[in-house]
Amino acid sequence: MQKVSLFGYGKTTKAIAKKVPHATFYDDKVTKPFRDDDGFMVKPSSDFDPKYSDLEIPSPGIPPYNPLIQKAQNLLSEYDFFANSAPLSIWISGTNGKTTTTQMMQYLLQDKGSQEGGNIGTPLASLNPHAGMWILETSSFTMHYTNIAKPNIYVLLPLTPDHISWHGSMDEYIQAKLKPIEMMCEGEIAIIPDAYKNVKTKAHLITYTNEKDIAEHFGIKSENIKFKGAFLADALLAMAVDKILFDRIDYDKINSFVIDPHRQEELRDSKNRLWVNDTKATNLDATIAALKRYKDSSIHLILGGDDKGVELNELFVFMKDLNLTLYAIGSNQEKLLDLSKQYNLQILACGNLLTAIEAIDKVLQNDEVALLSPAAASLDQFTSYAQRGDIFKEAVRKLL
Repeated sequence: MQKVSLFGYGKTTKAIAKKVPHATFYDDKVTKPFRDDDGFMVKPSSDFDPKYSDLEIPSPGIPPYNPLIQKAQNLLSEYDFFANSAPLSIWISGTNGKTTTTQMMQYLLQDKGSQEGGNIGTPLASLNPHAGMWILETSSFTMHYTNIAKPNIYVLLPLTPDHISWHGSMDEYIQAKLKPIEMMCEGEIAIIPDAYKNVKTKAHLITYTNEKDIAEHFGIKSENIKFKGAFLADALLAMAVDKILFDRIDYDKINSFVIDPHRQEELRDSKNRLWVNDTKATNLDATIAALKRYKDSSIHLILGGDDKGVELNELFVFMKDLNLTLYAIGSNQEKLLDLSKQYNLQILACGNLLTAIEAIDKVLQNDEVALLSPAAASLDQFTSYAQRGDIFKEAVRKLL
């Protein structure tokens, strides 16, 4: 009987456990061994002994410097575990927009029996191996550990600094994103930014520098698509895969897609002033995309949280030519204050989200915009980016 060790006691590993009934969990947050409701043993990470393990499958977010990873001798990623049973697979990755692109693609291809999963929320173990295809939002964490599985079609959105503290450097982050392309075979297709056109692969490469390139290559008329800004690229890439697989371009279908909340979500307060919930902007590139959308307005920007060790100078260079005031929150507040001083930007130290909203409420005019686009993760003060956005929206609704 194979002894399987599952690193991390979360959604991904719990789903895998249903496929390997004699697995044992090891988790950094567990201090005393216990047996869960399904009968599995859950132990502290310190109890792991590689001598008694034939296979180790990590939760994707566990970093390579974690002692569990360091001790493992038979490490296999979630994707590798299902490499031989997966149907045709489309992987979507990039720094920003991969969730929306995945959702749009699933919306277009669901009539062909597609299922979406991966980083978007559904573990591979919960997907149907007999589905028409898997559409997988795929993180750099997963790809770091994956050495067998590969996509049949790979869609890569642009890359900007993110997860630097996890990967160790921007180069390592980029290499994780390019890794699947190097493993792909002849007859498979990768749609990637032109910056990576020299990657070594047997796959057919389609490169782009902007939305116009994608539209022209696939014969799609951008003017017939209702989505603008960052969402236009997401729509075009989703439509490109539909074109590749089924030779379809369906404008009515893509235009009926509804974008999830928390990404450039506009709402009005009782005084009809514009507030924008862009809490999903957890890195500088996403925040720059939001600022571009509202650049012709006076902006009150709530910024800050856990920036994951990323240098933010590029964001401040972009902001210095805008008409805006910053409201700093979160664990990187002091860093934001120092950068604002360096770039001569007006900033108010607020500490937390509700204080920032109160400060903006006192000065916001009807022709201005209040924007929550933090360029940082939320876990320093919230349970998730969604909770951060929900609290923002609720506070705005209560303004008199």
